Amino acid sequence: MAERHAPVVSLRNVSKTFGGERALANVDLTVARGEIHGLLGENGSGKSTLIRILAGFHAPDRGGELEVNGRRVKLPLAPGQFRALGMAFVHQDLALIPSLTVVENLRIGELGTRQNWRLSWARERSRARRSFAAFDLDLDPAANVADLRPTDRALLAIVRAVEEIRAVAGFGLLVLDEPTVFLPQSGKERLFRLVREIAATRASVLFVSHDLDEVREITDRVTVLRDGRVRETVRTPDATAERLVELIIGHQLQTLSAASGAVRQRPAISIRRLSGRLLGAASFDVHEGEVLGVTGLLGAGFEEIPYHLVGARRAAGGELQIRGRSYALTAMTPARAILAGIALLPADRQRDGTVGSLSVGDNVMLPVIDRYKGRWGLQRRRMRTEAVRVLHRFDVRPPEPEMPFQALSGGNQQKALLAKWLQTRPALLLLHEPTQGVDIGARRQIFRRIRSAAVDGAAVVCVSSDYEQLAMICDRVLVFAHGRIGRELEGAELTKARITEQCYRLGDVRPAGDAAPDPQGSR
Repeated sequence: MAERHAPVVSLRNVSKTFGGERALANVDLTVARGEIHGLLGENGSGKSTLIRILAGFHAPDRGGELEVNGRRVKLPLAPGQFRALGMAFVHQDLALIPSLTVVENLRIGELGTRQNWRLSWARERSRARRSFAAFDLDLDPAANVADLRPTDRALLAIVRAVEEIRAVAGFGLLVLDEPTVFLPQSGKERLFRLVREIAATRASVLFVSHDLDEVREITDRVTVLRDGRVRETVRTPDATAERLVELIIGHQLQTLSAASGAVRQRPAISIRRLSGRLLGAASFDVHEGEVLGVTGLLGAGFEEIPYHLVGARRAAGGELQIRGRSYALTAMTPARAILAGIALLPADRQRDGTVGSLSVGDNVMLPVIDRYKGRWGLQRRRMRTEAVRVLHRFDVRPPEPEMPFQALSGGNQQKALLAKWLQTRPALLLLHEPTQGVDIGARRQIFRRIRSAAVDGAAVVCVSSDYEQLAMICDRVLVFAHGRIGRELEGAELTKARITEQCYRLGDVRPAGDAAPDPQGSR
């Protein structure tokens, strides 16, 4: 028993400062041998920063200490050093390479450090099958990861991490960061069996999740972070869901009141029975001049909404009514969405919002490029003049249309993308995490631009997990849970604390008789 309770990983007095802002403050965290330890906290509480320090991505402030299996380890960790220490990570993006096969992804960490590159792929495939069989998985080692179901991708990433732990002598630590977000119930059950098997071998698991049901089911102890500090570490059997929510949000739960039923003007936008991989027949309206917030816990389905509405991801069903026309969302494409008057600012602006090889001016003018087609080609001089005007109007600094887009700061990139789409005067403006990676000055400017777009007649949908942001700029907020709208907040209820409370309250309880949407419903 004493051996089981010995620490595998112990962090003491760990702090991290970014540009004068304290992300972590004197954090202590100990994970015992054979323990499944939960890590909870709302967005911005410091969970990701702590994990990145363990993985060697961030260097902590001076004074922090780390012990692994009773041995003092110097911080910061060198890149990849966590493997030699017996730690492995499964991040939210899984870190798989879709163009490679299952076996290549499974062995990629090992091959990267191997001195002898000669190997038998037949032997590696056989070895992979044995690994999968040990976890009751039926994966083809020769299959491309791009062809796997989301469930199998997640389980592949987890098996790879477990194999990395087992390759190192001593007792390992597996860190799972939101591992169940895209898993169906059957996938979660398989994952939990796997996690328990790992703990039974005296390895340990740090389990990061927003889902209180999962945390209470699978963990032995839970540490709660709030505002970069450890608020409490509790034995899971001793903690009710209400107690955990209070620790996460910092106050007692309020009594629920009935949802608002205020009479509204005729909607400008109507979405009916929108369904997808994580969504189950969601219907709602957006009014002209309104900023509607959409939120929930990770995996609740709300994150899919903007991409289904523009056809970037195929919806399983649903209808959109806009400007007097109806569109089947199963047949929506980005080109049709633009013609219908829909604009989207995606969360990943580098990957999904820009053309990296084009200049600032060309990126900004792409949606209206037809206006500058002349008899002999593009009217470049006139297009540049207008680009300069637009950049000045939206305070993009520097207002140089020829410079590479990536040379702009995050805040100026986002202002440029707002300029790109607002000049089209969209009927529906979709925003996904509009101030992600943006400094406070640009953040305020973006808020003003969003409100100005609404005043000019756009219906705005702001999809975000930043509850403070939603409370600041929205007229209403829809809280999603388990693929459906669970709550509508407006008026005096539009506060960060109230939105946070509802996300956790609704995410912790599935309505009786309500089946979850099929996670494999669309690909």
